[in-house]
Amino acid sequence: RSRLCTEASAELFDENSPRIRRDIIRIIAQYLDSQGYTSSKVTLYDEANVKQQHENNYISDVVRLRAAIVDGEWTEVDRICSSTYLKDKKHILYNVYKQQYLELIEDHESQKAFATLNKHLKPLESQQSFQGEFRDLCYLLTTKSIQDAPAFRNWDGVSSSREKLAEYLQNILEFEIVGRESEHQHMMPNRLTALLRQAVAYQIESCQYHSDAIPLVPTILTDYAPVVVPNTEQHSFIGHLGNIKCTAYVGQCGRHVASGSSDNTIRVWDTETSECVATLRGHTARIWDICVDRTGSTLVSASGDGTVKIWDIRDLNKPQCTSTVVTENSGDVYSVSLNPLESHIIMAGYDRTIRLYDRVTGRIVQTFHGHELSVAHAVSNPLGNLIISGSKDQTVKFWDIMSGTCVKSLRSHLGEVTSVATSDSGMLLLSSSKDNSNRLWDLRSLKQLHRYKGHQNTSKNFIRSSFIGDSLVVGGSEDGIVYIWDRESTKIVQRLSGHQGIVYDAKWNPKRGILCSASDDWTLKTWWFDPSNSDMPGPHFSTQPGGLRLPYD
Repeated sequence: RSRLCTEASAELFDENSPRIRRDIIRIIAQYLDSQGYTSSKVTLYDEANVKQQHENNYISDVVRLRAAIVDGEWTEVDRICSSTYLKDKKHILYNVYKQQYLELIEDHESQKAFATLNKHLKPLESQQSFQGEFRDLCYLLTTKSIQDAPAFRNWDGVSSSREKLAEYLQNILEFEIVGRESEHQHMMPNRLTALLRQAVAYQIESCQYHSDAIPLVPTILTDYAPVVVPNTEQHSFIGHLGNIKCTAYVGQCGRHVASGSSDNTIRVWDTETSECVATLRGHTARIWDICVDRTGSTLVSASGDGTVKIWDIRDLNKPQCTSTVVTENSGDVYSVSLNPLESHIIMAGYDRTIRLYDRVTGRIVQTFHGHELSVAHAVSNPLGNLIISGSKDQTVKFWDIMSGTCVKSLRSHLGEVTSVATSDSGMLLLSSSKDNSNRLWDLRSLKQLHRYKGHQNTSKNFIRSSFIGDSLVVGGSEDGIVYIWDRESTKIVQRLSGHQGIVYDAKWNPKRGILCSASDDWTLKTWWFDPSNSDMPGPHFSTQPGGLRLPYD
């Protein structure tokens, strides 16, 4: 789909502009007032006025600086420049000292001019306006008039030069005095709500899929993403020389996707062209799991060689392994994930231990012991205070991240637990097990809500499941099919056939509206909703919160 909307980039406006900052404060204050939060509005203005007083003092300094330059009061100019925050103080001082120097040359004060040149201008030579200007300033000590130097042929006297300098310095000062005009500009009623509606309309318009009815957006805490049921294979990604155990999108936009394979490599693919754009080599055994930070700049991989590697993938032409985490006698590392702040890495594996690695210090800062068998998967809850793990000992355990103690254990599964995942809201937990079931739990009460069946998960494989938005659950299967269930009814709403082997993992990207699956057949596939494929169910939009209408409803 072509993009008709302007991209929401930082170039649209300067968020640090004093005028923009004041506009934001006025908009927030207007909303607080309209909702009856008068005291909060007063507090906001009181705090903002402290900064405003600093800005008022700054304006006063700018005005006095201009007057001092025009009057030639250089002692006052030096005092203002030394006491006031200036955007480029060295450049400003260079121009001020240059003016003083030229006036001394004009008055034939050669000794004072020479002292100014050595004491003030020479240390600031790098600030000269153009190459050779400082050389001409030195040359002036030997000339009869300022106009004899090539750089100053247009010198038209002290008064005119001071006016030009004052005007030039005012233009380059950081604070834009004209920005204060926004305080007197009329503001439309309900400005915040209007801007939010425009933002949501932009998100809807730039979305991959559209409905005939205007959707009612239930929350503005996350970008709008319609619930869709993929029905068609979009691309097949071929290049790995072994089965693909895991997949993860590179950043939130979904332009690239990464995959980890038993051929000991991680590959990064372009989701639009299906081309491999980078291959990460360094592990000496299969890749069990990978994760990528929200910006798409760092990838973390867990391997059967007992290590976790951290990769810098900002430049996909030259990906670099920046760190390798080695734990003694740990065996295979099956799981790797990031905490919500992305400051720590959670790793777990064959040695039944979960470890918390600090990315800043480069050290293991906490270990969690208690599982009786190897840990297949471990993630953080959205608040970041708990780690949730699933193990071959058929349990799901909850760990306090500060003390390292197990605070709760679930034993409902009848087989090895192969994955755990939390919903975006942090209220729900999804677990997969080799008892042929995926189970949904309420994280507040830790009660089981639903059980999803129909797929196959019994053998020696790590088959994982995850959420698609708030309405769907997706998971792999040993029969080579990607299964999608309605979260509330537990009915299967889609079976995606195409893989020729076990499907280990499937991940959804709301920005692109695509599902990516990793398989034992050495391929990665993406799936999307094709409206021309009328034989298969696809998106069922709703104008009510909750979003999904099933084909059989």
